Amino acid sequence: MADINLKEIALIVGVVTACYWNSLFCGFVFDDVSAILDNKDLHPSTPLKTLFQNDFWGTPMSEERSHKSYRPLTVLTFRLNYLFSELKPMSYHLLNMIFHAVVSVIFLKVCKLFLDNRSSMIASLLFAVHPIHTEAVTGVVGRAELLSSIFFLAAFLSYTKSKGPDNSIVWTPIALTVVLVAVATLCKEQGITVVGICCVYEVFIAQGYTLPLLWTTVGQFFRGKSSIPFSMLQTLIKLIVLMFSTLLLVVIRVQVIQSQLPVFTRFDNPAAVSPTPTRQLTFNYLLPLNAWLLLNPSELCCDWTMGTIPLIESFLDIRNLATFTFFCFLGALGVFSLRYPGDSSKTVLMALCLMALPFIPASNLFFPVGFVVAERVLYVPSMGFCILVAHGWQKISNKSVLKKLSWVCLSMVIFTHALKTLHRNWDWESEYTLFMSALKVNKNNAKLWNNVGHALENEKNFERALKYFLQATHVQPDDIGAHMNVGRTYKNLNRTKEAEESYMMAKSLMPQIIPGKKYAARIAPNHLNVYINLANLIRANESRLEEADQLYRQAISMRPDFKQAYISRGELLLKMNKPLKAKEAYLKALELDRNNADLWYNLAIVHIELKEPNEALKNFNRALELNPKHKLALFNSAILMQESGEVKLRPEARKRLLSYINEEPQDANGYFNLGMLAMDDKKDSEAEMWMKKAIKLQADFRSALFNLALLYSQTAKELMALPILEELLRHYPDHIKGLILKGDILMNQKKDILGAKKCFEKILEMDPSNVQGKHNLCVVYFEEKDLLKAERCLVETLALAPHEEYIQRHLNIVRDKISSSGFAEQPVSPAGKTSGVEGDKIPTENVKEVRSEPRPTQIIKPSDNKSQSKSNKLLGKNTDKETPHKTTKEIKEIEKKRVAALKRLEEIERILNGE
Repeated sequence: MADINLKEIALIVGVVTACYWNSLFCGFVFDDVSAILDNKDLHPSTPLKTLFQNDFWGTPMSEERSHKSYRPLTVLTFRLNYLFSELKPMSYHLLNMIFHAVVSVIFLKVCKLFLDNRSSMIASLLFAVHPIHTEAVTGVVGRAELLSSIFFLAAFLSYTKSKGPDNSIVWTPIALTVVLVAVATLCKEQGITVVGICCVYEVFIAQGYTLPLLWTTVGQFFRGKSSIPFSMLQTLIKLIVLMFSTLLLVVIRVQVIQSQLPVFTRFDNPAAVSPTPTRQLTFNYLLPLNAWLLLNPSELCCDWTMGTIPLIESFLDIRNLATFTFFCFLGALGVFSLRYPGDSSKTVLMALCLMALPFIPASNLFFPVGFVVAERVLYVPSMGFCILVAHGWQKISNKSVLKKLSWVCLSMVIFTHALKTLHRNWDWESEYTLFMSALKVNKNNAKLWNNVGHALENEKNFERALKYFLQATHVQPDDIGAHMNVGRTYKNLNRTKEAEESYMMAKSLMPQIIPGKKYAARIAPNHLNVYINLANLIRANESRLEEADQLYRQAISMRPDFKQAYISRGELLLKMNKPLKAKEAYLKALELDRNNADLWYNLAIVHIELKEPNEALKNFNRALELNPKHKLALFNSAILMQESGEVKLRPEARKRLLSYINEEPQDANGYFNLGMLAMDDKKDSEAEMWMKKAIKLQADFRSALFNLALLYSQTAKELMALPILEELLRHYPDHIKGLILKGDILMNQKKDILGAKKCFEKILEMDPSNVQGKHNLCVVYFEEKDLLKAERCLVETLALAPHEEYIQRHLNIVRDKISSSGFAEQPVSPAGKTSGVEGDKIPTENVKEVRSEPRPTQIIKPSDNKSQSKSNKLLGKNTDKETPHKTTKEIKEIEKKRVAALKRLEEIERILNGE
């Protein structure tokens, strides 16, 4: 085996870079969304051991919906990417490109076992540029193929060194081979097939047997004419060790998947549920189809499921000729490689093994898989194809007549393949470009129409999305997911009637109860979302809440482990004012998933409804333990701490709000509540800073405008408060507290009695029974020297609030003033005016209640779920509302103001009494 030099490495790396540089600018598309964006196993907060308990997509292996694809080492590399760049796709694509270059270099070393240097380089270059690899290299989830291939080839190279002098066994390379096989299998399942390649290499390459020679030797032994040759005995020992190790890996793998094969729907792989001979004819036809993709990768498609490849239901189908021709050609190559000695036959044999053995797990021949054709699973089989091409080219180029032509053809193949790869990478730029490129190849796959619709839906282009979803229902009328997508889009377009009809159509396609007949039917979990979506739609009508609850219960009866049904039902029960039943629903959901931060958050909301703030805070804390960046839990737990009035909780509340604004820097609510905390702590400058930031983000932020004005008023900056109040009242002309504060400042600071009077009169227009507004208008009359009108006004105010002592005091002051001025015998006239003692004042009553206007607690609920994609969770935004209760601190502040007002009254009384 010749070594590879730096020039060869540089050439391969350069070619890979030239072909895949543009993949760095692609995003996360298709399966990347589930494996990367939605996979919590990538987050540092998830324990590392979880990677070895979940499948490739982050689903526990024990769950039925798990794909049973156990690839923890691949997920670990995703986690490393996340550690360095979180969810920035460029680093993920860069690492994939590096891994492909590494595979290409190692493959060159493997080729040199069977080909000369020139042919080996050609095979490696063809492998590096082949367009079939774009799905494995440019699609981030294809890293499983790349990593597995590195250890796959390393295991094979290690095994080639297990033959020592005189055909002795060198155990160290064998032990290393077993370890590398295990690592390759932990990257992707097909890694275990390298053991079969090692066995073929040992028998037919290392020991030099041909099939006739092997048959003769074994026959002589069984007939007693000879003993087992020493070399064969050594070979048997090595093969036994390899097979035993493989069996052990298989047993462990079966234990990991808990002896359960993944369950797929008939849409994923229609042939798998077809009767004989349709199933066999179709599966066998897929072999020449995959070979054709290697030979002519001109039409590539990211998804070959559903109706992409029509079933072969008859022996008379013309496509059976392709199957027959393929097996004849493959058989001829097999006979040549096994029957005849020589380097050429050995090369062909190893090429066939590399093509066939790694493809077996994806072939559907032994067990069904969740796809019809997948280009990325051809990554390793393409190695055998490239060796065959390079070997054939070597044979042709050795003939002087065809030498130049062979070079021209080879150059054109490599160049066109490189261009195709470069162009194909752009298809993976976004989900829209990817699925549109797929529709150019195949228009009979409803899943592709659905996925283009999803891509448009994510861009809020619902009208166009609807056209694609409707086309999906025409291509596959019995596709439940397509009808669900149509219903969801109608809902987004506010066409609720059509949405309900679409959901009802999807529901009608579900297995139905047949009276008097008992039967079992498997229902895909994502199809059960039709009940959730339909219930979510109709519960907008208050008269149909019970009907919605019935749908949730129906979904639960069909699958008692359907977590989302419990979550949605819990929210509905809260809406129906049944918090105890809602609590039961969430506790049931928690039994199914105790590590779901959203569930703990929702349970906290239930405890708030039950007036159990301490329990609510405990559940918020539990949610934050599971997800320290849970935005709603950070925000609402901070508000709960703030509203508790406990000083010791304020630092933690501030810390959580700071974490919240770090996660949501554009949400003004976080800054506002930090300002309220600072006001509680008498940190006026800090409170001012946070309030201004909130207003900068949301110019019409009602609570922030009012409380900033109040802050200025309380810190002797009343004139700075006025423009803030003007802005508040421009957005909210009916803001009573703002009008009271403005009137108070105008009268006491600006001496603008007329302006203050307008404020108080406007309050009484909106709320004639407002005591503060009415009282302050009385004060205006007093300041205008209209004592009789002030008296009548205070009498009316006292009738509204007979227990308010300050109103009675002020009324007595006015009456004393009237008596001393000679008006005692005159009737009180609204228009009457009289002079009063200069400097006598009755204080206005300012705003008493000042508090944060918090973000309302909100249940996290599943949205209308997309077919073939994970459901999203909606994070609510704040609506402005007054806090309905006062804290201990607020009450103390009110009392302080009352005491101050009483002192001012006593001072006025002393003046009036002539003291």
